[in-house]
Amino acid sequence: MSNDVYKAIADPTRRRILELLREGELTAGELASHFDVSKPALSRQFAILQNADLIYSHKKGNQVIYGLNASVLQEVLLSFVGFFNKGDKQ
Repeated sequence: MSNDVYKAIADPTRRRILELLREGELTAGELASHFDVSKPALSRQFAILQNADLIYSHKKGNQVIYGLNASVLQEVLLSFVGFFNKGDKQ
């Protein structure tokens, strides 16, 4: 698992973005409406999540639409479960 993934999920704002995207794709504006930060600051959060491959984006007209890369997120969760279950094996 890449350090980028752990860095990405360490931040509460980025975890909230992932939470919002669980329901489906959202535009940058729709995501921004949930936060009290500047658009450039939120764009940096999106970039960190994209670098970790946790989210993807595509353009539709003049809007950027973001979605959750569920397979990567599942891999992260499985690695955490594996980490905590290592002590359970006998």
